[in-house]
Amino acid sequence: MSNFAFNNPAFKERDPRAVATYPGGAQAGQNGQYAPPPPASQLAAAQQAAVNANLEGMYAAPSAGAIETDRMTVEDTVWKTAGLFGILLVFAAIGWVFTLGGVAVPRTPSAIAIWPWAVGALGGFVLAMVVSFTSRKKVRPGLIFAYSAFEGLFIGGISAFFEVLWPGIVLQATLATAAVVAVTLALFASGKVRASAKMTKIVMIAMLGYLLFSLLNVVLMVFNVLPANQMFGLYSAKVAGIPLGLIIGVLVVFLAAYSLVMDFDQVQQGVRNGAPRVYGWLGGFGIMVTVVWLYVEILRMIAIARNN
Repeated sequence: MSNFAFNNPAFKERDPRAVATYPGGAQAGQNGQYAPPPPASQLAAAQQAAVNANLEGMYAAPSAGAIETDRMTVEDTVWKTAGLFGILLVFAAIGWVFTLGGVAVPRTPSAIAIWPWAVGALGGFVLAMVVSFTSRKKVRPGLIFAYSAFEGLFIGGISAFFEVLWPGIVLQATLATAAVVAVTLALFASGKVRASAKMTKIVMIAMLGYLLFSLLNVVLMVFNVLPANQMFGLYSAKVAGIPLGLIIGVLVVFLAAYSLVMDFDQVQQGVRNGAPRVYGWLGGFGIMVTVVWLYVEILRMIAIARNN
């Protein structure tokens, strides 16, 4: 899988006959055992009658939810994901205000505070690593809430900076991101798009190559190797008159969209595995990581297009 947030046994496909044990001793299914029920021929007549009576009562009763079963469900994960994005939006507003606070109108990039952007980026990265590596032993929702807050500061800060340079760009990037997420979710829900082993390998290789390209670009910009007029470094270089950032950006949006497909698939796998309910926070965390990445890439694409 591409998203490091789902590097957890709870989201991996397993032998249905195996015992699924989670951190803290929680097990999936009755007694943690995935085993088919014994054939009816081996049940005593009295036991069979009791089973039939219980089944009739189960069909008449309302279905148990995540709270009753303490198991991960798609619906519960959706609500948890929405809550995480709520935290992100609140702190994005805070980051936006502090970034632009006290700046006279008309605002200029040199007068903008960058500490919300820097603090958010650093704190978000550190917490993302901590959550990803420690969740194999225990899922800590508090750390995920903190990650959402720091990512909010980062998104609010960088969005404010870009908005000063290119008014209206934040709305454009937000609508484009929402459109990509909505289309991807609709295609996945309809069953028309699914993650495949072969495609996943190709996407992972492409993402690794893009990561190396991004790191190289950062190094070249930090050491002033590139021309000063290339605001986005290598992304600003032109190929046949088209900025390289736009060409790569189309590929990156596809990679992010496919990563969302894999995220949705991993959430469903966690539900099938009977993962404890707390793992819904981890599923929401993974989706948030991908959506934030998608938004930043689209924001940069639009900025490159409007800068030319």
